[in-house]
Formats: sequence, structure tokens, C-alpha cells
Amino acid sequence: MAEKKTKKPAAEKQPQEKKEAKGKPEKKVPSQEIKEVKIKNRLGDYYKTEVIPELKKKFNYKSIMQVPKLDKIAVNMGVGAAVADQKILEEAVNELETITGQKASIRKSKKAISNFKLRAGMNIGAMVTLRHEKMYEFLDRLINVALPRVRDFRGLSDKSFDGHGNYTLGVKEQIIFPEINVDKISRIMGMDITLVTTAQSDTEAYELLQAFGVPFRKKEIKKA
Repeated sequence: MAEKKTKKPAAEKQPQEKKEAKGKPEKKVPSQEIKEVKIKNRLGDYYKTEVIPELKKKFNYKSIMQVPKLDKIAVNMGVGAAVADQKILEEAVNELETITGQKASIRKSKKAISNFKLRAGMNIGAMVTLRHEKMYEFLDRLINVALPRVRDFRGLSDKSFDGHGNYTLGVKEQIIFPEINVDKISRIMGMDITLVTTAQSDTEAYELLQAFGVPFRKKEIKKA
């Protein structure tokens, strides 16, 4: 009688399967695409739906193109102490970029002033110009978060317009912005914030910024 063939144990087949698997190229699993999440432009949408109809009615504009709008926001930080120590300017640049979310440009001195030991072309400040979505996002944070944190804040003065529809306000302390960690700063520094509009007059610019929610100081009515 012929001998029955015995089946090989499964353990003996495993090495062969591994060898065959090594010869075949491994299939790469496609990585999941990371989608950028855009923050909703709240003030930009509010300008289109609420501010434009309000100003058009108030000033009797014939066309929407005549309605003034916010063109850009310039944030300027002058650092006089950088004459003696350039590291102070580096800190100011880092803080300005943290607050605005945009890379800052270094500003150089145009003239030499011997009394202040200042030479022409020396790095003396930093500046950021915001437009479009970043401009509206910064204005939103400035109005609703930063300014309310100013000590004894009673509103902004309406006398800081330049006669051409632009408004400039000064911030004495950068710590009013929640992005700045108070424990990590070495000194208190201020900045100038200029809101540039397309308004033809200061009155139109005032109404535009007030419609956005800029907290101007209430005018006191003089009693007769």
C-alpha cells in the first residue's frame, strides 16, 4: 500500500509567505489631506449687510461705490531704546507679529540726531500693514477684546482724525492684547494704530468707524 502523504504543518508555510511578501512592493496608504479652516470674516460681512445700507441712507449716496470703506490698518511701534540695545527691537518685532499675525517690517531712521546718539539708517521701529480679512479680524479683536482691557477706559477721542478721513489712536501698553504673555515681556511698549479709510471727510469716517463699533467717547451736551 502506498504511504499517505502527510500535510505539512501551517508553521512551515509561514516563512515562504513572508518571503513572497518581501518581494512585492508595499502599497502606500494615501495620507489624509489637511484642510485649512478659515475664520469667518464677521466684520467684513457686517459691513456689506448693515454698514453700507446705513451710510447710503444717511448721506444720500447715489451708488454703493460712493460709500466709504476701511482700506487698511497700519500698526507702528517705535522703539527709541533700540539705539542702545538692538535686542529690545527684536522683542518688539516678535510681539508685534504675535499681535497682528503678520510679518513686521523694520523701520530705519532717516536723519541722524547726535543728542539721542541716533545715526541715519539705524533700525528704530517696526510696522505692519493689514488688509482684507486680517484687517477686519484685527479690528474685531481691538474693539471687543483689547480696548475694554484698558484701565479706566472711557472711550476714544473723536479729535484724532487727520482731515482726510483717517483716524489714529495710541496704545500705551501692548499687554492689553491677550496674545501677549505678561510674564514673558521685559518692558512695557506702546504702539500707534492708524485706520485708513476711503472717506472724503472726517465726518464720513467717524460715522463709518462708529458703525463698525469703534467705541468713541460720548459727546457731552452743554446745558444752556
